Amino acid sequence: MGGGAHQVDFDAVGQGVGGGVARVDFDAVVLAGGGSTRFGGVDKAMLVLEGVSLLDRVLEATKQGRITTVVGPHRKTSREVAWTSEQPPAGGPVAGIAAGLRQGDSPVVVLVSCDLPWLTTTDVAGLVAGITDHDGYGLRDSDGREQPLAAAYRRTALTRALDKLGDPRDQSVRRLLAGLDLGWSEPTRAGDDVDTWADFDD
Repeated sequence: MGGGAHQVDFDAVGQGVGGGVARVDFDAVVLAGGGSTRFGGVDKAMLVLEGVSLLDRVLEATKQGRITTVVGPHRKTSREVAWTSEQPPAGGPVAGIAAGLRQGDSPVVVLVSCDLPWLTTTDVAGLVAGITDHDGYGLRDSDGREQPLAAAYRRTALTRALDKLGDPRDQSVRRLLAGLDLGWSEPTRAGDDVDTWADFDD
């Protein structure tokens, strides 16, 4: 199970009831499904950038969560996390989301892929704070593309979307989220994922 601090200040969005600072708990779900064909079948989560694996870089960024669940094969990690896997294995990212959502009960879930090496704790706090009246709030990458696997969601909204979708196997993330009200950041490097070897040089 993930440790560390458990709450994110909502200073950026105002004060809570009675003038106090509003706070919210969040859990983190990290999708780390294994080999990548674009990397010759190697385990992308364990690729190293500046001495730290891609998975550990994301685990550092999400360390403020109450529970961090990694969906994928067990690996050695820099901190303690919960592990789970989609059923059946290799069922796709939506099946992974469904598996990860079964862990924890915080009202907000930060959902990230394991290949976001420039994501920081500040970015994650901004995702949680950015939800406000939305069902979720995510990052745009440097080119302005929306990154639904670099986002925070209300657990209730994500659960409803999964229930509506039905069998999550081999479903697209875009279809899962189609009915949700989502907000998006300005373009940022924090939203850049790593899909090819050339992305490491950007």
